[in-house]
Order: sequence, then C-alpha cells, then structure tokens
Amino acid sequence: MAYLLRSALTQSVSKTTRTMWMTVQRNMSSHKKETDEEFDQRWKTYFDRPNIDGWDIRQGINHMNRLDLIPEPEIISACLQACRRVNDHSLAVRYLEAIRYKSNAVSKQVWPWILQEIRPTLDKLGVSAPEDLGYDKPELALKSVDDM
Repeated sequence: MAYLLRSALTQSVSKTTRTMWMTVQRNMSSHKKETDEEFDQRWKTYFDRPNIDGWDIRQGINHMNRLDLIPEPEIISACLQACRRVNDHSLAVRYLEAIRYKSNAVSKQVWPWILQEIRPTLDKLGVSAPEDLGYDKPELALKSVDDM
C-alpha cells in the first residue's frame, strides 16, 4: 500500500514539475541597445560630475577597462579633467598607461592618434604622458645578446 501511495505521489509531483519547467521563459535582451553617441555622452557626464571623488573615478576607469573598447579622446579628456579636479596626477598617468597598452595591442597607429587628440588637454592640465616620464622604455632591461 505504501509503495502505491509513494509511486502515485512521485508521478503527480513529476508531472507538476515537468509542466512548470516547460512554461518558464527568460527574456534576456529586453532593454534597448545604447548607441555610440549615448555611450560617449554617458561617460563624459559621469566624469564631469562636480562631486566626483577618487573612488568614483577609479570605478569608472575599471569599468571601462573591462569593456572591449578603447574610449574616445573626449572621454579620456573628461577622465583626465576629473583626475585633475581631485588632484590625482598618478591616477591620470596610470590611466594613460592602460589606454596605451590597450591601443598598442590593437594597432601601433592608435596610440599616437589618441595622444595627438588629447595633447591640448594634457598641456592645459599639466599631466605628463607616459612617454614624457620614460615609462615607454623598461628601466632595468638588459641588453640583448644579439645587440652586443
């Protein structure tokens, strides 16, 4: 008797769960796609906030570095101005190093173009480019055996 009750209960539960799993739907892409202009404007607005602090700047930089893109020069300039507002020169230089690394992985022509576009902002803010500080050459590198 207990066996019949258990099998009847198991069948009713399995029928219930089976129908429940068949009716579940997940809509993953219900939000609208952001255009490039909206993306650029969102990040410029983020870095242009007057009450931004160093933690928020680092959070924005880390988020953008995780994305598979190189930011536009306008976004880079807005971030550098935010770094200057909080008086964090080292953060600005490290951000430029990260952009140089990402852009050189794509093409050797991207970083000189970005540097040319943001040079007026760098000069106005007094921020040094990584090349100006000698960060483009390794400090303690040994000579290659082939060059001796």
